[in-house]
Amino acid sequence: MSATTSPAAPVTPDAVTFSLTEEQRLLRSTVRELLTARAGSERVREVMLEHGGFDEPLWSELAQLGLTGLLVPERYGGVGSTFVEASIVLEELGRRLAPVAYLSSAVLGTVAVVRGGSDDQQARILPDVATGAARLALAHLDTAGRLDAPPGIRAARDGDDWVLDGEAGYVIDGQHATHLVVAADTGTGIELFVVAADADGLAREPVEVLDLTRPMATVTAAGMRIGDDARLSAGEPVAALHAALTAATVAIACEQVGGIQHTLEAATAYARERVQFGRAIGSFQAVKHQLADMLVATESARSTAEHAARVLARGDYDELAIAAPLAKSYCSQVYTQAAGDAIQIYGGIGFTWEHDAHLYFKRAKSTRLLLGDPRHQRALVGDALGL
Repeated sequence: MSATTSPAAPVTPDAVTFSLTEEQRLLRSTVRELLTARAGSERVREVMLEHGGFDEPLWSELAQLGLTGLLVPERYGGVGSTFVEASIVLEELGRRLAPVAYLSSAVLGTVAVVRGGSDDQQARILPDVATGAARLALAHLDTAGRLDAPPGIRAARDGDDWVLDGEAGYVIDGQHATHLVVAADTGTGIELFVVAADADGLAREPVEVLDLTRPMATVTAAGMRIGDDARLSAGEPVAALHAALTAATVAIACEQVGGIQHTLEAATAYARERVQFGRAIGSFQAVKHQLADMLVATESARSTAEHAARVLARGDYDELAIAAPLAKSYCSQVYTQAAGDAIQIYGGIGFTWEHDAHLYFKRAKSTRLLLGDPRHQRALVGDALGL
């Protein structure tokens, strides 16, 4: 399937429901089949330990299916799907902890350029993003990762050019990006710039992270001079940045649902097979209750994430201000609890490096903090409700 052929037909806002269409079910099965074959546990471990947490062959296969350009408009070589289709892909990636730059490039970077770039800039940037030839990463934090602070990189006018200085921290997939969308503090506001990751005056250093399947980097600009054409010039940059971060918040929740579902399925399978005192441990009441609680929480998490994805797809931004942080908060809590409970069910083996439980536990812990922990997200819900 080419990058310009839709694996799932776009859904009009009025048609968005909680039921998947036949095309969306096909999309799910296609992605799941690919990841089952290409992103097994052994491959994920190999990539995170030997390839810096980025599986380039898998990224190429996702691109060949058109999945890297799902949110890229058709006129720029993408699929032009809604976030419903993207949420399906994200959930399947989360089930496998697939080490690819989907969140950073296909969501964060793409939404920032679509919302902030002019027609000419989108035509210049997005076609390569859609084919996977270019990978975007968003640099918007300071090195402390504070959500309420100005960006760590500053921008100053110098004639017709801009000069960038400073450091941005915790840039998701920053080491593997070909281009960076940089949020820079001008002193009077924020501007967004798209720059080549290997440009003069720009340096990237990997950050030590808990979750080795999702690498991060510190990006440093030292007297980096760029032309004004690098500045995303359509619309309001703060609104474009907010749109990208909101989409990523929903994306993380959808990804978490995939991890939660896998955790539940794997723990249930183990409880059926593991025999203790002459009986499968799944027959013990305490284990039954634990798994039943996990199932109820999993379905609730799925509902909040799917609701947020559909609200985003139909552009209901008032509702999205509530749905997005609510989904991220709840899914973060459920994932952390489920990953910890699964380790208890596995017993001693669940604490070992050889078992995959720690990979999901680390993903749960890291995504809980990414773009704001549950407490921060609940505060956003309160603000949206005027509480």
